[in-house]
Amino acid sequence: MNLFDVYNLWDIEPVRAEGCHVWDREGVEYLDFYGGHAVISIGHSHPLYVKAIQEQVARIGFYSNSVINSLQTELAEKLGEQSGYPDYALFLCNSGAEANENALKLASFHTGRKRIIACSGSFHGRTSGAVAVTDNPSIQSLFNSGHEVTFLPLNDVEGAISELAKGDVAAVMVEGIQGVAGIFVPEDNFLQQLEVACRKHGTVLVLDEIQSGYGRTGRFFAHQYAGIKPDMITVAKGMGNGFPIGGVLISPEIKAKKGMLGTTFGGNHLACAAAIAVLDVLKEESLIENAFQIGNYLLKELSTLNGIAEIRGRGLMLGVELKPSYSEVRNRLLFNSHIFTGGAKNNVMRLLPPLSVSKQEADTFLNELKQIIETY
Repeated sequence: MNLFDVYNLWDIEPVRAEGCHVWDREGVEYLDFYGGHAVISIGHSHPLYVKAIQEQVARIGFYSNSVINSLQTELAEKLGEQSGYPDYALFLCNSGAEANENALKLASFHTGRKRIIACSGSFHGRTSGAVAVTDNPSIQSLFNSGHEVTFLPLNDVEGAISELAKGDVAAVMVEGIQGVAGIFVPEDNFLQQLEVACRKHGTVLVLDEIQSGYGRTGRFFAHQYAGIKPDMITVAKGMGNGFPIGGVLISPEIKAKKGMLGTTFGGNHLACAAAIAVLDVLKEESLIENAFQIGNYLLKELSTLNGIAEIRGRGLMLGVELKPSYSEVRNRLLFNSHIFTGGAKNNVMRLLPPLSVSKQEADTFLNELKQIIETY
């Protein structure tokens, strides 16, 4: 049997990783400035994280959600405390797409409505409902096309208010920062007015913080820069530092009914152990503060380089719009300088290193990038 061929693969096989570094099968060391799509939050193979998973699997790795799992309660309490949402409820699942699916479903249950507003350039996942609110026709099949979704430009306050006034919108879903689109940050005023309009018209405001959450922007959630409180927040990626886990933080205004949501693997013992370890390390090692500081340093230093058209983002979720071709710059960084970066639309380099990245590692990246782009 062959693998279903849907990925373009680099001829690199990582076999070991530690902190912000990855080694391939030939023993070549790489600096990781992409974190595997923003998944690696506390750094690769963190000893406390490894120990938590090892000890948990030796006790019990999985059992059904039909019995008590106190690790779920511990995770919910720690996440509520550290995120600033202690009064919200947590539904646990396995991925970001699944988190978004359940958030949209719950919004429809809560409002009795069907239509969703999403943003142009959005990316919310590859399952049916998540694809429907993703602004990318190339990944939407006929099967996905039956949803009622209205796309509006990011930061279009007037358009959003006009659509919400029609009274038929179940939810507005917005990314804390648009990642795949090229790192576009929602304006604070847009989020603030959107929150007010959603409250006025009984619409659920959902913030997709799957890539931008868990301290990546220098706050626990990116939307906290705007001072708003959405009705639901979806999380995944950095939540498990590589172990698959996702979740939905749900306002106390939205009431649960038995059986309305469900999952087989969501919130299993191993996943919870991994996610608890992530929260412990984030707090004990002040990694959110580090993301803020190193992110600001990168922004300042990148702004001095030639060959850069624009820099966008917050913390360690940065988009560098290049004048030369990103694919050429990426290949030279990867195969000559041995540095992983990520791409996005609009010739943008996405920088999503582990939140534990040091100033010295940031300088290594900056020096290599400078040497490359100055040749164009």
